[in-house]
Amino acid sequence: MAISDPVADLLTRIRNSIMAQHRYVDVHWSKMKGSITQILKNEGFIENFLVKKENEQRGTIRIFLKYSEGRNPVIKGLKKISKPGLRQYVRHDDIPCFYGGLGLTILSTSQGVISGAEATKLKIGGELICLVW
Repeated sequence: MAISDPVADLLTRIRNSIMAQHRYVDVHWSKMKGSITQILKNEGFIENFLVKKENEQRGTIRIFLKYSEGRNPVIKGLKKISKPGLRQYVRHDDIPCFYGGLGLTILSTSQGVISGAEATKLKIGGELICLVW
């Protein structure tokens, strides 16, 4: 079955796995999903991830979810902003900052997929993919 929005599928799988308190989740690999997963790891929202490529086009990413003491998930919420039917673009000075800077904004820019803080530093805007808190 073809997926019309692969990034939304990634976020939904992570959200569902956290609600079920799974240790890890497997998703289909793509360059975009790999970049988003790398940003989540760099910002401390997930423990780690492994990429297993079958060939250049196919593969799987295993994302190890991060929990704090008492088995409380580090990721409290994920929200997809830009959708296939309505793309959302922002300038570098309009990148949202929420939860007192503790939330993470992920953008797709001309420099690749980067976090909102990095995009603000580089003074580049782009497509607002999702928010993570």
